[in-house]
Amino acid sequence: MTPLWQREPVGVVGLGLIGGSLGLDLMAMGAQVRALVHRQATAERAAQRGLATEVSTDPVVLAGCGLVVLALPLDRLLDPDPALVAALPAGAVITDVGSVKAPVLRRWWELLAAAGDGPAPCRFVASHPMAGTARAGVEAGEPGLFRGRPWVATPEAGTDPAALEAVRELAEALGARWLCCDAEAHDRAVALISHLPVLVGAALLQAANAGGGAEAGAALVRALASSGFADTTRVGGGNPELGMLMARANRAALLEALGHYRHSLACLEAMVAGEQWSDLQQSLELSHQLRPDFL
Repeated sequence: MTPLWQREPVGVVGLGLIGGSLGLDLMAMGAQVRALVHRQATAERAAQRGLATEVSTDPVVLAGCGLVVLALPLDRLLDPDPALVAALPAGAVITDVGSVKAPVLRRWWELLAAAGDGPAPCRFVASHPMAGTARAGVEAGEPGLFRGRPWVATPEAGTDPAALEAVRELAEALGARWLCCDAEAHDRAVALISHLPVLVGAALLQAANAGGGAEAGAALVRALASSGFADTTRVGGGNPELGMLMARANRAALLEALGHYRHSLACLEAMVAGEQWSDLQQSLELSHQLRPDFL
């Protein structure tokens, strides 16, 4: 059977990095894309960039869409505009792209159950494409963003299999690698490999700034910073609001991840303080062996 994203228009709510990239790829594949954005200026620029077939600030633009992708920041996913919820077409498959899954999944099943006349809760598929750059806003979308990257879904026991299949077909059409797991397991995993690095990178930037000392020393630290420092701190110097929202929405799992990191850092510090150079080398060799498994 022809995938849902080809048979019926796809709604995209939000045209930042993820929504804009999604629109570019879908448009290139000949899909009809109806996008809802918050500001008229964004709508005009999105139309100029060719991010969607139709772009509007009026939720009515979603009428007739068979699949709607909520590409919104976490705060707006957890507290969406009631007009958006009311405008979702009955029978549509709804998915999101938020980086935290358990609270989003609970919230949207509650919202759709309370709405009554819109999509059934079982038609909501919580999902998360693991792709991104440091850019944000309507200029950030780029073609091919999802190619080769994981796209994970966290279905409930009651999730409609047809809805899950529709989101899988979309993800794979975009070149993503499809995965399914429990929502809580997802949130613990992303706390370790996505949310923790944001705080670690931020701490490294602040440590380098504070450790530089006087003006001449601080200038030298900045002048010597090169590709290694840039790679290590990229996510820590990214969108501050996004980092705060991820921490707030995934607080318990992130605190657990920070505990693991604190223990590892304390062990390394003890090796250096105790001049345990053989132990330090073995620890670094372990890290060298582990890294390919994460890439």
